[in-house]
Amino acid sequence: MADFVSGFWNMYVMGLVALSLLFCLFVLMSNNKRETGPVELHGHVWDENLAEYNNPLPRWWLYLFWLTLVFAVVYLILYPGFGNTKGVLGWASVGQYETETRKAEERYAPIFAKYQGMDVAAVAADPESRGMGQRLFVTYCAQCHGSDARGAKGFPNLTDKAWHWGGDPETIKATVTNGRIGVMPPLGPTLGADGVKNVANYVRSLSGLAHDSLRAQRGAELFQQNCAACHGAEAKGTPAMGAPDLSDDAWLYGSSEATIMETVTKGRMNRMPGFGEFLGEAKVHLLTAYVYGLSNKPAQ
Repeated sequence: MADFVSGFWNMYVMGLVALSLLFCLFVLMSNNKRETGPVELHGHVWDENLAEYNNPLPRWWLYLFWLTLVFAVVYLILYPGFGNTKGVLGWASVGQYETETRKAEERYAPIFAKYQGMDVAAVAADPESRGMGQRLFVTYCAQCHGSDARGAKGFPNLTDKAWHWGGDPETIKATVTNGRIGVMPPLGPTLGADGVKNVANYVRSLSGLAHDSLRAQRGAELFQQNCAACHGAEAKGTPAMGAPDLSDDAWLYGSSEATIMETVTKGRMNRMPGFGEFLGEAKVHLLTAYVYGLSNKPAQ
């Protein structure tokens, strides 16, 4: 990539721009003429007898091209665009972004400071802060969790009480700030195809789903030997590890026997990015309160 920021490429771009402008000038000059004699045909014929006259461009059309060329030259003088020249106005997209960001911070900083001094439950109960948190959620979180926060396959539902890592305010804030990486190792090679099917039936039995009772009995022992270390002896999950509760009706990938067997055989890996550095503490606080309020509805 170092080649693309060398002086050669700067001169290359400047040359292309200059040649483009000169070519446009040449085209305009070569067509800047008036016909004084009879107009001749081009000599091209379509559909046996259709021909086209060699008329010059209309003057108003030609003037528009000249205006476009003048505009391009003026623009390159005022703004960056001719190689690495900055333009006489000194405008830069980064500078405009920083200016707009600074104005926004001056305007909204008191509002953010007000809510940052409140605990998460109080912020979640405030209608104005919920609106702000919802806009943050739709902008940064809805792509995975959905605009209604009910999730999708592989992305958890944030409106129920099933939390892989914990649903208290401090844990939610840590999740939003730092992100999470959840890994389940593949157990197919260890259990074998028959053992995987037995464990899958046992897991389905934990939440009252249809299952083969004989296979579930065999799978119970295999579960204790291979799965209880993460999900717990009663399969209630371990939030500190992100291991989900397998005894409820919340399923991240699905509850069918085939899906559970796929999970046990191949394992799963999920990653949520951290937003702390990007959003800042104040916005993370608002977003945390909004997510917390989704499953802990404030009193109206």
